[in-house]
Amino acid sequence: MSNYNLNESYDSYRSVDLEARAAAASPYQLVLVLFDGLLDELARARGHIEAKRFEQKGRSLEKCLNILNGLSSALDYDNGGELVHELARLYDYCIYRLSDVSVSLSLEGLDEVVKLLGTLREGWDAVNAQRG
Repeated sequence: MSNYNLNESYDSYRSVDLEARAAAASPYQLVLVLFDGLLDELARARGHIEAKRFEQKGRSLEKCLNILNGLSSALDYDNGGELVHELARLYDYCIYRLSDVSVSLSLEGLDEVVKLLGTLREGWDAVNAQRG
């Protein structure tokens, strides 16, 4: 079995797993599922950059940008207060950095986004745990 077929099979498995987790999730858990998918795809993008698989890098970063745009568009600007506006700015910054990484291939820029989003994910996890 070729490496391409293995990647395609893994992508199919991940897609089904993600859909199953999302279908059973509360709104807070859904955000965690999205963050997990985003962080996983960022790790894949890093591997593609390191291996000079630029077409796959482009697809991975496009998925990441789509998830970030989805997270941003789901924010409740009317009822969320200043926190929502800060999250929107952070998502916008991550989108900007990933757009730059796509061209510059900067692993440092990618690592910065991973660190920021990892911290956000921990925060969402804590909120989800408090809500029970």
